[in-house]
Amino acid sequence: MIEVKELRRSFGPVIAVDNISFSAKQGDVLGFLGPNGAGKSTAMKMLACFLTPDSGTAAICGHDIIADPIGVKRSLGYLAENAPAYNEMTVAGFLGFVCDARRLKGAARRSAIDRVVPMCSIDSVYHQTIDTLSKGYRRRVGLAQALIHDPAVLILDEPTDGLDPNQKHEVRQLIGRMAQDKCIIISTHILEEVEQICNRSVIIARGKILVDSNPQSLVKEHGCSLTEVFRKITVTKKSA
Repeated sequence: MIEVKELRRSFGPVIAVDNISFSAKQGDVLGFLGPNGAGKSTAMKMLACFLTPDSGTAAICGHDIIADPIGVKRSLGYLAENAPAYNEMTVAGFLGFVCDARRLKGAARRSAIDRVVPMCSIDSVYHQTIDTLSKGYRRRVGLAQALIHDPAVLILDEPTDGLDPNQKHEVRQLIGRMAQDKCIIISTHILEEVEQICNRSVIIARGKILVDSNPQSLVKEHGCSLTEVFRKITVTKKSA
């Protein structure tokens, strides 16, 4: 469902993403890990067609991010790190706006909203304006807009940021349920989250992929927690 080939992006003299390649299929929950500034968000923005790569390419469900960005966006649900929303809109109005953008009408529109509102536990704030919501509820609304068209591929940048422990647990369970028939990439700094819900872990630093494995294998190979594995890989590789 996701094929990334030699993807590269720089900002002036800084190479943010340096010729990375990987793939992911249906059923994969891929933890995209790295220290701050590693290139994770830049890579995800390119996959979501918000940034154009300098070279290389990628395909989402067979749609090339350069040749067919509309096809990519139809196949993809994207939750950005700082998901934009319109503060003056109610949650209902915002989700209606997203349905308009996704060309969901009539019964399909009603069905989509009826599905994502309870799924993301935003029933109680459905008629509130977004500027009155806590950070956790804003995050849930952002997740709802990513899910509303029931995409085959999800790219979620820090999906549990701002959620309390109970809300984090609920979102992790939701991701686990969706993983059966979707391909999901998650960027997070919460490594226990990766151990709980991811079957793949890609570690990136300074724009390059250092490891592509699974969390359990990494823990077994290094004989320590995933947090310590992460430190060993990113710090050792940096010093080498």
